[in-house]
Amino acid sequence: MADLPDCATSREIASQPRIWREWAEPLSSEAASIRRWIAENDIRRVWFSGAGTSAFIGETVAAGARDGLDLRAVPTTDIVAAPADHLGATDLLVVQFGRSGDSSESIGTLDLLDRCFADAFQLAVTCNPGGTLARRQPAGPGEGRVLLLPEDTHDRGFAMTSSYTTMLLSALACFDGSVDAAERLPRLADAAETVLARLVATAPKRPERAIFLGSGALKGVARESALKVLELTAGRTMTQWDSTLGFRHGPKAAVAEGTRVCVMIHPDEHTARYDRDVAAEIARQFPTAHVETIGGRGCDLELPLTGDARWDAVLYVLAAQVRAVQWSAELGLPVDDPFAGQGNLSRVVSGVTLYPFAG
Repeated sequence: MADLPDCATSREIASQPRIWREWAEPLSSEAASIRRWIAENDIRRVWFSGAGTSAFIGETVAAGARDGLDLRAVPTTDIVAAPADHLGATDLLVVQFGRSGDSSESIGTLDLLDRCFADAFQLAVTCNPGGTLARRQPAGPGEGRVLLLPEDTHDRGFAMTSSYTTMLLSALACFDGSVDAAERLPRLADAAETVLARLVATAPKRPERAIFLGSGALKGVARESALKVLELTAGRTMTQWDSTLGFRHGPKAAVAEGTRVCVMIHPDEHTARYDRDVAAEIARQFPTAHVETIGGRGCDLELPLTGDARWDAVLYVLAAQVRAVQWSAELGLPVDDPFAGQGNLSRVVSGVTLYPFAG
């Protein structure tokens, strides 16, 4: 992408509109088939699982019931660590998100389902046809399905960008029957191109601290945004995330001179009132901080929104994706591998000791 460093991560961010357009028609058909499968098997509960960014997808998708389903975000990191607290429900579908499909917790969750909770149905949403999530079938009697995303979503860079947004849109298409992906994804692609052009035209100086706030479905986006900046700056920009109202209850103490606070203004007007109040309060109380609002008309960064925060999430996250790349380059880091030579973080988490569950 012009005005961003020439690297895989920049290209993956720029590719998102094209990927969504090309995926729109196939996804519409796949999603309809999966919705029929859910209905035919009388599934009542759906748990969205993953680790890190893949877990944050579930926080956005689960923000609002659809078609009478009980939707919950339950990270694989929680399932593996404390399976007795999470699994065993009846009429359950476990949806696992995974860019590679090979993380330790993805495999650990598959093992737990096979050995202890084999009645659960499984849906793998993954970007890697060669990964464990794509290739491994459940032991049953619960059935398994795989929703394999386009090859270009299998990001080569350290940070998840196109994989995150396209897995999120794909899950929404499967669990929001009121929207046709064939119509919605091209519309979002057009909006994303506009937003990306605005973002790369400016390059604000990297802050020492960056805070991201969002309400409802956007709280998960705030969490993902904070992680993108933290990852790509190799921890040299400390980040924080919270809900807009929750931020007042102690976490606001993190604001210091020069802190960049990004407040995502929700498309619902009732919720947006609270978001705008918090943004104004921070700007008033911390005049040396930089407060930026992202959302609809009147925001510092205006987004062409659909009005549904869950679908619009892919537009809100673009700011953090672009800024994270810009600030990583400002630090002189290799954007595609900001922890190169350190050996403490890797693109795919592996090597976690998985202990047998006796339950």
